[in-house]
Amino acid sequence: MERIAVEEAFVTAEIASEWKKVLASRFVEPGFRMMGESILGDDPGAQAVHSRLLDVGAGRIAQMDEDGIGMAVLSLTSPGVQVFDAITASRLARDANDALAEAVKAFPSRLAGLACVAPQNSAGAARELERAVGLGMKGFLINSHTMGEYLDDMKYWPIFEAAEALDAPLYLHPREPSPALVGPMLDYGLYFAGFGFAVETSLHAMRLIMSGVFDRFPMLRIVLGHMGEGLPFWLQRIDNRYMLQVKLGAVKQLPRLPSAYFREHFVITTSGVMSAPALRLCIDMLGAERIMFAADYPYESVAEGVRFMDTVDITPDQRTSIYATNAKRIFKLD
Repeated sequence: MERIAVEEAFVTAEIASEWKKVLASRFVEPGFRMMGESILGDDPGAQAVHSRLLDVGAGRIAQMDEDGIGMAVLSLTSPGVQVFDAITASRLARDANDALAEAVKAFPSRLAGLACVAPQNSAGAARELERAVGLGMKGFLINSHTMGEYLDDMKYWPIFEAAEALDAPLYLHPREPSPALVGPMLDYGLYFAGFGFAVETSLHAMRLIMSGVFDRFPMLRIVLGHMGEGLPFWLQRIDNRYMLQVKLGAVKQLPRLPSAYFREHFVITTSGVMSAPALRLCIDMLGAERIMFAADYPYESVAEGVRFMDTVDITPDQRTSIYATNAKRIFKLD
């Protein structure tokens, strides 16, 4: 069975080194400080994950073979370059794209890439996206907020303009919640992937919908991981309460319901969610043609993800679509 995994992480040694400099400074986002201890720690588990992130060569391919993954779409792991100043972030993004392009060139039938850009310099990010697509990147990934700011701010819209012109999907990937949001989540580990990441990224997605981004950029496509960061579950209630707010004059009415924007402009992946009821709900709400398989390597067990998708009670056509057909169409994979 052909399997394409579309949210598979890597990092460069230089970016990891620069993260350590940020973590050693006085001005660190609270969530990133907590996250940094997890991904750059000295314990064996953290070191094992870090070594797997660095490997985009033969070791990565061998692990894919063991797990039954035919192709992996690689992207820079969270928080990427979004914790740096604009100049540093732009340089590191360019270097990471060059490194990823070389990895893909070495294994063209096994690896594909999503570009990294630095939203801190939106015009530069647009130019880098164009350059990266020229290198063969199949879209790009942004790790949610950039120093507490979200992409619905019009200063970031040159990135969307470039993405639409290039027909390049944006993977809106989680990271630890923004400084304004993270406070109550620092207790009990709630800032982390089990809860805080989804809260942060689903909020970001809703800001894009409600701001009118998709009316300005009607061909823009967004990918959300982790079964849509919970939003498919909420669509009916989001529409219901949105219409109440419109009647009360509390929000401006959009040309379409929020759920209509979600269904037209978003696709989702299975990354890290191995739940049959969750998958069935997403199929019911969006259709199997808007769902892609992702293993979330090296943070999740790829073997468990494959075992789940191989055995979950869906139709053979749905399984084929989720495993491979949709990714080929959305990311234009050869």
